[in-house]
Amino acid sequence: MKLLKGYSKQETSWMMYDWANSAHSVIVVTILPIFYNTVAEYTGDAVSSMSTWGYATSAAMAIVALLAPVLGVFGDFEGWRKKLFTGFMLVGVVSCLGLAAAPALPFTQPGVAERVGLLILSLYILSTLGFAGANLYYDSFLTDVTTEERMDQVSTMGYGLGYIGGSTIPLLIFLIMNAVGVPMLTCLSFIFGFTGVWWLVFSFPMLKNVHQVSGVPREKGAVGKALRGLGGTLKEIAAHKDMLVYLLAYFFYIDGVNTIIHMSTTYGDMLGLDSTAMMLALLMVQMLGLPFCLLYIRLSSRFGARAMVGFGICVYMFTCVFGFFMHSAWQFWVLAFLVATSQGGIQALSRSMFGKMIPDKKRSGEFFGFYDIFGKFSAIMGPSLVGVVSGVMAQRELTARGLTQATATAEQIAQVNAAAAPWGILSILLIFFVGAGLYFLVLPRCLKKESVN
Repeated sequence: MKLLKGYSKQETSWMMYDWANSAHSVIVVTILPIFYNTVAEYTGDAVSSMSTWGYATSAAMAIVALLAPVLGVFGDFEGWRKKLFTGFMLVGVVSCLGLAAAPALPFTQPGVAERVGLLILSLYILSTLGFAGANLYYDSFLTDVTTEERMDQVSTMGYGLGYIGGSTIPLLIFLIMNAVGVPMLTCLSFIFGFTGVWWLVFSFPMLKNVHQVSGVPREKGAVGKALRGLGGTLKEIAAHKDMLVYLLAYFFYIDGVNTIIHMSTTYGDMLGLDSTAMMLALLMVQMLGLPFCLLYIRLSSRFGARAMVGFGICVYMFTCVFGFFMHSAWQFWVLAFLVATSQGGIQALSRSMFGKMIPDKKRSGEFFGFYDIFGKFSAIMGPSLVGVVSGVMAQRELTARGLTQATATAEQIAQVNAAAAPWGILSILLIFFVGAGLYFLVLPRCLKKESVN
């Protein structure tokens, strides 16, 4: 592959894991909820079952976020990082293979849907834990496979390969199978199983060629000592003002990024846009991910990673404003294009920027554990803000029309939601304003002080 020319075997193998696990990001994260919604319609309380999906997602993210620093500590012991990475990766793979059986179960029969829904929910949580846990160790391997000077390039190319491979090919296969008339349940069974096999097969280069270079000795009492040292690591982060401010800025701006990624199709559906068109727009985002990641690599080498992350923040702020005025399918495609330009670049360069800030590379797993906390907990705030603002504006719209939820028809409720939804998207700007303020105004001063010291 010419794209990988000039990269070492270790760098290429590390980047290929993004190719491997990105199938989960698209298939399980975006298609599985649609299947779960179908199963929920056959339960005794469909609305309650639907809300459970959101609670399960938040619970899985919270578990990983709270465990991240501890998992990072274990990953810093010599010889442990690869074993822990493998364990979490296999949990995710087996969960995807288990999901392949769910569409074949008779969930339309009375009393069966609840059990199938519980099975889907359990496997989804396990796959999310496996994905997030393996990613923590994958990120911390970055300091083992490359030099500080090449981190931006290697990290960004990893995201790019994920888009062109795992994010695009499985989704394209699913859409083709559906288009040629393969029954939907058969398509779902195949694609869930295919995702697990894809994830496992393309993880082999990482398992074979990437090795832990940095680490701390595993001695008697080392685990307890390391766990007790987590507070010291937090103090160490606080002492490095540039790292602390960067993590706080990252917490806010990455929350805005993730909220737009996860809420875009829901927002489009609320506006009444065609679901097939939105799926094709999602495919476009994945296909454009690699070229824009390559562009970010080139521009970051010229202008620096910090400037390019700042550019990405500005793009997403403009996306919020554009989304507020969106009301037709062609505008959704423009929205998708805007997301595609910076989605991979801002995440990849954020990761490499943090990697270069770590003062002790032997403890990269521990530091990336705290990095993971900020990334995972930020996934809760944005959607909640969108929900609250949309709900308030919907109630105002009902009152303005002289209606209540009890008296409004289904068509009127849909119109009210369509009128309120843009305000929810616009509210994400508040999060970006805080993140941008920290990133553009406070962080440069901290970096200047650190360089002087």
